[in-house]
Amino acid sequence: MTTPDPASQDRLARIVRLSSGSYLLVTTYKKDGTAVPTPVWVVRDGEALGIWTAVDSWKVRRIRNRADVLVGPCDVKGRPTGEQYPATAEILGPERTAAYRTLLRQKYGLLGVLTLLGSRLRRGERGTVGIRITLAD
Repeated sequence: MTTPDPASQDRLARIVRLSSGSYLLVTTYKKDGTAVPTPVWVVRDGEALGIWTAVDSWKVRRIRNRADVLVGPCDVKGRPTGEQYPATAEILGPERTAAYRTLLRQKYGLLGVLTLLGSRLRRGERGTVGIRITLAD
């Protein structure tokens, strides 16, 4: 039996810790390098983190231009409550985005259901996108 790599164990522990919080501070970068922190809901996606946002949001545009991000725990107002970690963000297709909606409903309960419903009524199913965040080693 092989022993798990300590770095992998540490990364997984960070994922569990970050995904157990209500909010994740995702810092994306403008083309000029300016950091833009945004608090978002977060779910666990295996060995990664998942977030969900409007497809036409500025954070999606910034991630398309530059996939490296910083992530860490925060409160509802985006005030950091712990260490921030380097990561890579990937914009997902409709199938994985739908899976993230399910995870959000499960984690956030009635508030999640109402938020997702409001979003669907305003934007339609294709108006939002899932973003998979993989922590760096």
